[in-house]
Amino acid sequence: MPRRYVLEDQVGHLLRRAHQRATQIFLETFDAAGLTPTQWAALARLGEEGAASQNHLGRLTAMDPATVQGVIQRLEKRGLIDREPDPDDRRRTRLKLSAEGAELVARHTADAAKVSALTLAPLTAEEAESFLALLKKLA
Repeated sequence: MPRRYVLEDQVGHLLRRAHQRATQIFLETFDAAGLTPTQWAALARLGEEGAASQNHLGRLTAMDPATVQGVIQRLEKRGLIDREPDPDDRRRTRLKLSAEGAELVARHTADAAKVSALTLAPLTAEEAESFLALLKKLA
């Protein structure tokens, strides 16, 4: 006999609720910076990579082309990223952090780590480690 369907036991429902919790913690922590999680992901990745094409940045942050385009436009408008010619192909441009963007990333990296810690706070250290390993398998 098949198991009874209970919404509260479904993986998608539980992942969505956990995501909502993580997003709320992020927004509270980053309120003064005025950034969304996707904007932070783009800035943090550019901080790690140095520079990337818009297409490559989308792949690095798991954003579809339309989403990454909107994120880039908003970050450019705020003066947090700049475009530069690609040294390997002058017809293309790469995105990089502006001086203001680099300063913002440096100032808020500890806050980003705090978001993860607060999100995982209900778990023991072992549970958090296992949870992250399992999420990586699913992602």
